[in-house]
Amino acid sequence: MSSKTIAKFSLFVIFGVATASIFWGCRNIEPTSAKQPGGNGFFPPKTVGKITNPDIKEASGLAVSKCQSNVMWTHNDSGDEAFIYAVDAAGNNLGTWRVPNAQNVDWEDIAEFKDRSGKCFVYIGDIGNNGGKHRIYSIYRVPEPVVSPANRDTTRKNASQTEPAQVLNFDYPEAVHDAETLIVHPSTGDIYVLSKSKRDPSKVFKLSPVFGGDTQTAKEIAEIKVPSIPFGLLTGGDVSNDGRRVALCDYLDGYELTLPAGDNNFEDIWKQEPVRIDLGPRDTGEAVAYTADANTIYATTEGRNAPIIEVRRK
Repeated sequence: MSSKTIAKFSLFVIFGVATASIFWGCRNIEPTSAKQPGGNGFFPPKTVGKITNPDIKEASGLAVSKCQSNVMWTHNDSGDEAFIYAVDAAGNNLGTWRVPNAQNVDWEDIAEFKDRSGKCFVYIGDIGNNGGKHRIYSIYRVPEPVVSPANRDTTRKNASQTEPAQVLNFDYPEAVHDAETLIVHPSTGDIYVLSKSKRDPSKVFKLSPVFGGDTQTAKEIAEIKVPSIPFGLLTGGDVSNDGRRVALCDYLDGYELTLPAGDNNFEDIWKQEPVRIDLGPRDTGEAVAYTADANTIYATTEGRNAPIIEVRRK
């Protein structure tokens, strides 16, 4: 575990304990740890694999392929170069790809998008800002590489290359933000970035999927709190293929938002009450992803030999 990871996790624990003592002393509420294992509508979490690629030390995002069976994509946090890694649900190393025309300043999440022609793309969010120094952020998009036996077990030393990344640069309309959650709507391609805050609700920002143009200014469209303390410290997320569910996580737990029946306005999802999901033993959890049918959620954590955790819907 890197010093950066230790610092982030320590901050989460210290702040959470201090805030909880004040909050619970003033109100009679149920801490999230007291809720049913697995959360509402899910079986308890199960560890189904372990990430074997030695180059994956800080898995900070996770995306399930929409074009290839039993393929997931991940990447390291800041400190790595511009590489993406393919693994299967058991954590086996399916290959490593360098991403030309991209730089890993602070990669924090990854997403998958399938266009109307059936072509899949990987989106990488260079959206972190732990020190509060960055004012311009980037989202990279590349056609999803084809995983084959020739790529299996490759590492950074013998990595293949993706096509050159397309780049969407953006800023915020006011103060700088740290963010670790990137979501791409499966139908519209609209991009959502959720801020990470130790004291305030997470802010939901929206971007148009226009790559290669001028720097966009993200539009703030909502705020969201999860049933945790701190309530805005979001570290990862994904959207279901039908666009009716959003999974989020912080360092310890997961949460799900569900669009009400009959409501087809996706942005109403940010108004819904998050339901806690137990994602199991994640020391510093920053990655969560749906399967194609949204009946399974996968999660992992930072660190070498990180577990692949599976949570199935009842």
